[in-house]
Amino acid sequence: MRDIRFEDMHLFARVADLGSLSAVARERDVPASQVSRSLARIEQSCGARLVHRSTHGLTLTAEGQTFLDYCRRITGTLDELEGEFAQQSGQPSGGVRVACSSVVADYLLIPSFESLHQKHPLLRIDLLVDDRMADMARDGIDIAIRTGPPLTDTVVARPLGNLARGLYAAPGYLQAHGAPRHPDDLRQHRLIANSAVAFLNHWTFCVEGTPCDLTVEGHWRSDSTATTARMVLQGLGIGRLATLVGDPLVRQGLLVPVLAEFTDLEPTPIHAITLTRRHRLPKIQACIDHWAQWFAPQEMALR
Repeated sequence: MRDIRFEDMHLFARVADLGSLSAVARERDVPASQVSRSLARIEQSCGARLVHRSTHGLTLTAEGQTFLDYCRRITGTLDELEGEFAQQSGQPSGGVRVACSSVVADYLLIPSFESLHQKHPLLRIDLLVDDRMADMARDGIDIAIRTGPPLTDTVVARPLGNLARGLYAAPGYLQAHGAPRHPDDLRQHRLIANSAVAFLNHWTFCVEGTPCDLTVEGHWRSDSTATTARMVLQGLGIGRLATLVGDPLVRQGLLVPVLAEFTDLEPTPIHAITLTRRHRLPKIQACIDHWAQWFAPQEMALR
């Protein structure tokens, strides 16, 4: 056991999270054989088999689960130690892995990076852009910026602001197909849906004071909100976009609001989500504090 290094503990935790040596190898950009040799050396040092290998992947043995528990405890203590040094130096430092959608990345996070760097020059941001909800433990995510309520009570969620959505179409599409005058008219139109996030396909309206919604299958579908915006701009149909994306394009004459008098613009909350065991780390708190301050004036500018 004296031959076990801290890096070995991090490696084993990622093997347990991903359940695949090749996945860990891709993440670290090393050959899978190197990860396999490292795991074999760790097992030899422990004097026990830690994983079962099969064609379906890897599963932990009882000894492997015990070792994983100690790995998480020790690496967590190291993270806390890093945080203590950061507090004493007055400068949070280190890498922060952040997951968010393409819209949040392009319109909110990336514009904030320069001021974040000016405030905390020792931080490094690794941005993972995907509309799908990330598995924070498996993907090694420190912070996930997501819209809607948190889906589990095993995370810590801090509100950052709100995001409103509306319906938009290109002028050329409306000239060719006419503009819907009532939500019921949408059934006769080409609609653009999201194939990655189901709740984005529930379009909500308010008709004579009564809320109603339309579940959209979509003539066109995309797993990216950025791609959806491009499809709307190409005149392929009517799409539901964040107002921070759609409204500037309206001001440029590239898009037209659709059914604005019926569209329910009740904003969706944006949260910064962290795992409970990591939310107190100074580098994570520094990022979230900065984005909470950054999002507020951006949100006001969109109203």
